[in-house]
Amino acid sequence: MTTMIRWNPVRDMMAMQNAVDRMFDDNWRAVRPSNGTYSLPLDVYENDASYVIVATLPGVGADNIQVNWHDDVLTISAELPQGAPEGENQRTHMIERAAGKVSRSLRLSRPINTEGVEAVYENGVLTLTLPKTPEAQPKMIPVRTTISAN
Repeated sequence: MTTMIRWNPVRDMMAMQNAVDRMFDDNWRAVRPSNGTYSLPLDVYENDASYVIVATLPGVGADNIQVNWHDDVLTISAELPQGAPEGENQRTHMIERAAGKVSRSLRLSRPINTEGVEAVYENGVLTLTLPKTPEAQPKMIPVRTTISAN
């Protein structure tokens, strides 16, 4: 005797979605560092006169952000605050936001003028403007013409 089961595409799609969710959850958990230090994502822009670096540091006070320039390497570090602590009638269901120490170091391709560096922190966004040294900026070379007497 053969039993027929009605095909339910929604059930199959949900089973596939659950399998993909489990795969990403297991794999991404392994990618997160276990020492509590996360890499800080940055946007880096360059124009003729300077570099502009933008980092998002939500919930961090400006006094908890360190920006260092040493041996031609820029390092930005901070500590992201933990989420809400568990209360008596509160349980955690999910924690996806990074918390703990974040840090990022990078070497820029052209020398910068460290005396003119500006760091502005507003609404959780750190914007660094690092002017290039005059030697590193592009120069216009005038083209002269010579009139030949033939």
